Amino acid sequence: MKNICVFCGSSMGFDRRYAEAARRLADVLADNECLLYYGGGTVGIMKVIADRMLERGCKVVGVMPDFLLDHEIGHPGITEMIPTATMAERKEILLRESDAFIALAGGFGTLDEFSEVVVADQLHLMEKPMALYNTLGYYDGLVQWIDRGVRDGFIRQDHYNNLIVSDDPAVLFGKMKEYKPVKIDKWIKDLKEERLELKDKS
Repeated sequence: MKNICVFCGSSMGFDRRYAEAARRLADVLADNECLLYYGGGTVGIMKVIADRMLERGCKVVGVMPDFLLDHEIGHPGITEMIPTATMAERKEILLRESDAFIALAGGFGTLDEFSEVVVADQLHLMEKPMALYNTLGYYDGLVQWIDRGVRDGFIRQDHYNNLIVSDDPAVLFGKMKEYKPVKIDKWIKDLKEERLELKDKS
């Protein structure tokens, strides 16, 4: 587990502790000799974690669509910048090249990217650790929504169990190394049994 992808905000947030948390995560990744994959930006939390990884002598690879590079927000100091034609291609590369994924605090883009990872894992298109770095309880609301989805039968408990959540970067990384994916045949079988139960009741 060496190529770690982070999804995070292109904004800094109003609380400096988000940036501090990003630097702490970068130190854990650097201590484990990881390579960073990220969105390629030189703004916001994206810049904070990329800069810290570079300071620690780690390789940093950015993946950014051409239309964003045209706005000159690509980080000029990273090890490698991979330009893409579309946002979809960007996500495809990040999912393919990364061994694990961590979402830091961010907005709609962060949620979109992380959701794609979760769905890809659920559909068994990949088997890679996924984590929410829950700084200041930022993802508490999302975790509550997932809890509700499990209780109401829209999210499988096994899929929820696959998701790693912690506000401690060392704990987060340790749990990611222990990740064991749920096999697709189990939950597909459950879905078929639910269908038969509904048919019997009709």
